[in-house]
Amino acid sequence: MANQLPPLVSADVPVNERPSNYPEPFASRMAGRFKRALGARFGLTAFGANLTTLMPGAVSALHHRHSRSDEFVYLLDGELVLCSSSGEWTLKPGMCAGFPAQGASHHLENRSAAPATFLEIGSRTAGDLVTYPADDLVARESEGQWRFETRDGCPLSSAGTGPETSPRCEDRSR
Repeated sequence: MANQLPPLVSADVPVNERPSNYPEPFASRMAGRFKRALGARFGLTAFGANLTTLMPGAVSALHHRHSRSDEFVYLLDGELVLCSSSGEWTLKPGMCAGFPAQGASHHLENRSAAPATFLEIGSRTAGDLVTYPADDLVARESEGQWRFETRDGCPLSSAGTGPETSPRCEDRSR
């Protein structure tokens, strides 16, 4: 019988050291985003639960949509703009939004002068494919790991330095 981990104070969970798993030049666009991986502290694997704070001018993610995973956000503090392929909405504390797999592409922006904090929950469905309509980027999940590539299939280096060298992708790496 497994032991139940005790409840915790979310502020005691350290902020992720790496602000994003995106490769560059995309990762640097996540400046001002601070995530606390709450679900991971309890060993949750079927879904992620993060407490995320966006500083003024920051975004939650690149504009994206998932092929197999659902997402849900609940605004706790501050004000955010939900940017979706279906339109834009201002979110205030107590408001929430959901994004079913294969639904509208989306991201959140903090256009206010104060930090905003929200809870984000997302399923971790095997074989998920994330598309980024505004960027030349695709993410593929395989065995719990994300692999990034350009839309035409050139792999992006895990070190975030750009396309890996291959005959087909050689011109992109220059």
